[in-house]
Amino acid sequence: MAIKTLSPAETRATLDTGALLVDIRDADEHARQRIPGAVNLPLDRIGDLCADGRPVVFHCRSGMRTAANADRLVAAAGSVPAFVLAGGIDAWRRDGHAITNDRGRPMEMMRQVQITAGLLVLTGVVLGFVLTPAFFGLSAFAGAGLIFAGATGWCGMATLLRAMPWNRRLAV
Repeated sequence: MAIKTLSPAETRATLDTGALLVDIRDADEHARQRIPGAVNLPLDRIGDLCADGRPVVFHCRSGMRTAANADRLVAAAGSVPAFVLAGGIDAWRRDGHAITNDRGRPMEMMRQVQITAGLLVLTGVVLGFVLTPAFFGLSAFAGAGLIFAGATGWCGMATLLRAMPWNRRLAV
């Protein structure tokens, strides 16, 4: 079953009639930036959804995650009408609707992993050319770790980054 998408203006009108807004992003993303009133229910817990008979509007950052998981979201909503905020929180913000930013929260874990992996690869390449080719191994190690994370769903780099002091503050 296809899920209907709503523009930010249509979403606002639907919320004004009592619909439930569900943010399917991870808790760290929601804690850093969110639409006021949105309930955070990450995809891995979407089965816990309790809409209490109200229509549900799902959103993510750009709309890609909600589109990719549309069947799962419709199933989680059950018998209540389910919608997706087209363009996610990015479109909501561009349309002039309020968002809450907490810059005191750590950057999203995925972005931290991307920055760290990119830094490791770049460092390995530069040091490999400047000092000794043995440093190319650092780039290979980072690449192998990313392949392993993609294949298994477990990321050792994310696990290490979560233990860093700036990430110890729990997301709400």
